[in-house]
Amino acid sequence: MEKEKTTIVLFSGELDKAIAAFIIANGAAAYDHDVTIFFTFWGLNTMRKDEIVKTNKGLLEKAFGWMMPRGARKLGLSKMNMLGMGPKMIKHVMKKHNALTLPQLIELAQEQGVKLVACTMTMDLLGLKEEELSDGMQYAGVAAYLGDATNAKVNLFI
Repeated sequence: MEKEKTTIVLFSGELDKAIAAFIIANGAAAYDHDVTIFFTFWGLNTMRKDEIVKTNKGLLEKAFGWMMPRGARKLGLSKMNMLGMGPKMIKHVMKKHNALTLPQLIELAQEQGVKLVACTMTMDLLGLKEEELSDGMQYAGVAAYLGDATNAKVNLFI
């Protein structure tokens, strides 16, 4: 019998939405689903490496890199960001309730075999290079995502 499939498009680069995407992905993987998260536009920032990676880029691509958050630890909230206090508050509440952090959720997803796919068209538009994203990423266009989504029972856009 073929496994159930779940796909998630992570378009948002906001902490709370990325946490939700990874909680759902990990839950689906725990239920033995084949899970794909397709990162596009601002969602790609979730998977950026924390450290600066030297690359050969033009001025516009460098500007995008400077303006976008670098990694899961730097994302803002969708609501109540409050000049950066919102993410600190939600992280404090999560720690108080022994909830996994976003980096821990990402690690758990990788351990469970969740397929993490970066949209190559968006990478080109934003000037992101493979070496700037987390290890274990796959790279593909929308056709690959649609191939996964066509046979999935659950398809989410976050």
